[in-house]
Amino acid sequence: MAQRSQRVAVYGMGYVGKALAAVMLRAGFEVVGVDVDEAKVEELNSGSIRYVEAKAREAILEGLKEGRFRATTDGVVASRECRVKLVTVPVYLGPSYEPDFSSLEAAARDVGRGAMRGDLVVLESSVPPGTTLNVVKPVLEESSGLRVEEELLLAYSPERIYIGRAVEDIEERYPKVVAGVGPRSAKAAVELYSRVARRGVILLSSPTAAELEKLAEGVYRDVNIALANELAKLCAALGVDYLEVRRAANSQPYSHLHMPGVGTGGYCIPVYPRYLMYAARRAGVELPLVELARRVNASMPGYTAGLVDSVARELGLERPMVAVLGLAFRGGIDDTRLSPTYDLLDLLLKRGYEDVVVHDPYVERDERLSELGIPLLRDLSEALEGRNLVVIATDHPEYRGLSLRMLKELACVERLGVVDGRLLIGDWRHPPSGVAYAAIGRPLVRG
Repeated sequence: MAQRSQRVAVYGMGYVGKALAAVMLRAGFEVVGVDVDEAKVEELNSGSIRYVEAKAREAILEGLKEGRFRATTDGVVASRECRVKLVTVPVYLGPSYEPDFSSLEAAARDVGRGAMRGDLVVLESSVPPGTTLNVVKPVLEESSGLRVEEELLLAYSPERIYIGRAVEDIEERYPKVVAGVGPRSAKAAVELYSRVARRGVILLSSPTAAELEKLAEGVYRDVNIALANELAKLCAALGVDYLEVRRAANSQPYSHLHMPGVGTGGYCIPVYPRYLMYAARRAGVELPLVELARRVNASMPGYTAGLVDSVARELGLERPMVAVLGLAFRGGIDDTRLSPTYDLLDLLLKRGYEDVVVHDPYVERDERLSELGIPLLRDLSEALEGRNLVVIATDHPEYRGLSLRMLKELACVERLGVVDGRLLIGDWRHPPSGVAYAAIGRPLVRG
């Protein structure tokens, strides 16, 4: 077993935690993964690594075989065994969008109970500004009996990953943003991440600045996606193609129009604005643009359901049989957290669409769909057969080659309605006979 100084504990073995564990293993550390989910811990220790990214999966499997990785539910023992503790436990949002720090506080308490003088704790979770100093620091000091910065080092370094290429993002694509609660903590964190981030480390003046930086990245995207969604609605109303407009506009270097869609999902873009609004309320600041953008993007499943109604009426479908393509919130991954497809499905069911199936080539099972009684299929031909209404909700690579003619052939129906929520269909201007097509950013057309 390596010396304690060469061992890292990662708290929270979700998408981010697995990626961090993989990166640290690839850098030569021993890693202990900590999670409260016993089933997840058992899967990890048995080598059942359900993760879409090969590099992360392979690094953890190799770590298991070499005895350099194990998972546990005992966060206190993990803290005692490892000098470095990386915390990726999320801060959830309550019904009124108030942050719930309880999971993060529980993890910090376990870390503190096992911490020793000179240990380094780094919070990587995306959190409301002020969390490191006002939530984590007091819990660590109370549970450890150590004074932060003088005896126990504490820093914040936001994860900056894109699920599906997380290892590359950390190791090669982005600099690592770091901020310590003091100079000793900052120095230790910079030294740690300099071992893994080839693009270097950006040292900020305070954890609060680093926390805000991470949220600013996500809110930038939320605001620009809202703009794209509004422009896409206008394009459809004016009878033009949003992609044509976007392509021309983005040839100007100061224009970077984003893609519209059924909605935003994952535990980033829909959540970060809420963190900012929470911090703004406490600081007595108004963020009307951020709030409006969030409302626009949250309304897109409803707008998409309206397009479904339009094509059903256009074709006079008396018994719509719907196939929704894509459950994951983004293409090429199996992550369904806060996916707008869930909201779309709820709306379709409420509007009387009773015969609905969902297809996703990446998602193996889903409890929420099971509760709704909606079949989840992984074979596209099976999902489309006999369906007279198709909704493309996720931009999976497997859907990019689809055409209206192909969809009609796979469905084997005389009349087919297609709602393109991701602008993936290329032959939309000339639909086959009996096909009605509508999209977010294109006019309704019928063959």
